[in-house]
Amino acid sequence: MLTNINPSDIIFLDIETVPATPEYDEMETGMMHLWEKKSSTFRSEEQSPADVFQRAGIYAEFGKIICISVGMLRDKDPVSFRLKSFFGDDEKLLLNEFASMLIKVSRNKEAILCAHNGKEFDYPYIARRMIVNEIQIPEILDNAGKKPWEIKLLDTMELWKFGDYKSYTSLELLSAILGFPSPKDDIDGSMIADVYWKEKDIKRIVTYCEKDVLAVARILLRFMNHPQINPDKIESVTSFS
Repeated sequence: MLTNINPSDIIFLDIETVPATPEYDEMETGMMHLWEKKSSTFRSEEQSPADVFQRAGIYAEFGKIICISVGMLRDKDPVSFRLKSFFGDDEKLLLNEFASMLIKVSRNKEAILCAHNGKEFDYPYIARRMIVNEIQIPEILDNAGKKPWEIKLLDTMELWKFGDYKSYTSLELLSAILGFPSPKDDIDGSMIADVYWKEKDIKRIVTYCEKDVLAVARILLRFMNHPQINPDKIESVTSFS
């Protein structure tokens, strides 16, 4: 599977997002009205827009990115893995830094991105938030007008479906059935907003995000029947140069 791809050309990534404000009543009046309209499509009659506000983080129009973690295999030692995270309260700053890294690394014409459910969530969310923040979308992430074979975006959830579109398979479930450590051993996605806005513990979120990136890499390497990452050769780096 994927025998035409060199694992060292893959840029693995995961993002963490939260509602743009800590509470519903802190939104601008116009956005509150728009959230009321948006949330009416999924909340019950008994629920108010405020009751479902924690879900705002999954929508690029009502949320923001607080962390993007990226991982790459070493060229000379495919079982080594390097991790770098872009995180903080300033979304525009972290997106600019991420874009600069992506442009630099993807100068390799064979570079390709990989995320779990990336085509439905991570890739479009990043692109939309870049537009909101007036940042040029890096070419590798921009699939507008491209032919299918020109798009450099892999998705482990899509690959696992093998053409079956009836169900969603979580990263946690896929890790479990393939025998990998759970990336959700501390927190899960439903807790991110509270950890960020209430506990103000973004380092905990970064650790969680990096575990997801590692899980995605392990899963894809299994799909490729490639040797696995050595747990002793996982390191955090300041750059991929």
